Amino acid sequence: MFHKEGTKTIVLGIIFTATALLLSDYFIDTVWLKMILQIAAFLILVIILQFFRNPKRSVIRNENQILAPVDGKVVVIEEVYEGEYYKDKRLQVSIFMSPINVHVTRYPISGIVKFSKYHPGKFLVAWHPKASEENERTTIVVENNTFGTILYRQIAGALARRIVNYAEVGMQVVQGSDAGFIKFGSRVDLFLPIGTPINVVLNQKAIGGKTIIATKE
Repeated sequence: MFHKEGTKTIVLGIIFTATALLLSDYFIDTVWLKMILQIAAFLILVIILQFFRNPKRSVIRNENQILAPVDGKVVVIEEVYEGEYYKDKRLQVSIFMSPINVHVTRYPISGIVKFSKYHPGKFLVAWHPKASEENERTTIVVENNTFGTILYRQIAGALARRIVNYAEVGMQVVQGSDAGFIKFGSRVDLFLPIGTPINVVLNQKAIGGKTIIATKE
């Protein structure tokens, strides 16, 4: 199953691969060179397909839990000052996505979207300390009865050139459902209330819609 945001790229990839196979077969007589070009074209298509994959996941929804919004590795757990929406200290949990991770963004909690804003910006590497404030990004705040509001931020990386965000202010969203997509390497930051019990550790592998980031006791 593939994400709808990859439809155009996948079609172009198929056309490119088919064209490369036909042209190399017709114009190149050297067997080893023909094989190298055909294998390279096929591998490019495989990379495109794996990048836009959208695995179907059974999400166990729980109002007392915050689920990982993306697949990747937990790279930050610390108290920081969040200056865009809260303008006070929050507990930040960041997940870094490599190009081989699934890049679907999922809602970490169910609730009402209270804030959604896109920011154009730079393309620093996603793990750069200033990426959260200077890179192309979107900031989304969701509110529910258990946690109040939590903020998650989609951040473009050095290779990412497009962030897709489906959250609009006033929407009722469902935990674990499709919230957007980020193309190529990137990061998602979660900003939680200070004192929120965290269920993950640094360098832990997170699975979007499955891994429990925090629990409200």
